[in-house]
Amino acid sequence: MIPAWTKRLMVPDSDNPVRSRAAIDRLIARREVHLREKTLYRMLYESAGRSEEILGVNIEDLDFAGRRCQVKAKGARTQARRRGQVREDFVLESLHWDAGTARLLPRLLKGRTRGPVFVTHRRPGPGKVISSRDVCPDTGLARLSYGQARALLDEHTANGGPGTGWDLHEFRHSALTHLGQAGASLLMLMAKSRHKRPENLRRYFKPSPEAIAELTSLLAPGDSGC
Repeated sequence: MIPAWTKRLMVPDSDNPVRSRAAIDRLIARREVHLREKTLYRMLYESAGRSEEILGVNIEDLDFAGRRCQVKAKGARTQARRRGQVREDFVLESLHWDAGTARLLPRLLKGRTRGPVFVTHRRPGPGKVISSRDVCPDTGLARLSYGQARALLDEHTANGGPGTGWDLHEFRHSALTHLGQAGASLLMLMAKSRHKRPENLRRYFKPSPEAIAELTSLLAPGDSGC
């Protein structure tokens, strides 16, 4: 059973903690963290994707060579369609991951070639109706839900009792903050996060003093010294 607190909704633009890269690496390296969660956390961080997007990915959506996948983004609209075309023909966006996720994904999938990437460890109970897209056709295991993933993360990170651990959104928030601290431009942060409005990303855009100094040098007088 999923604890009720896992269904809490985040307040938009709320202040989320920034977890250090070392803290994220330590969490993923812990022996008691299952391979499924290791892969999920690494993919959330490297892609800076929203948790609902990553949990909704199917194996068929993965491009292993390009280290990317297609997701139905937040607020995605259906494409213009002809008569008879299915309604689920949404505009898709690409998420990119790096070497950490690339190493873990094949180990997690174990040769599976279709169905949800992240699945539960038990088959759904009798009488539970689940969409065919949300069930692995080979194992019968259902897609891991947000509530289940949130509860598992809390088990690994809570220090003050149930519900006090990390939130799944913190991987995205931390990734964008780290990129901003590393000098990523506002336009690149928008491309990575897929935010539509620059004002939603300004809190991540934190140029270093060195970057400001380099920018300021462009205003230096020319050879004339005037």
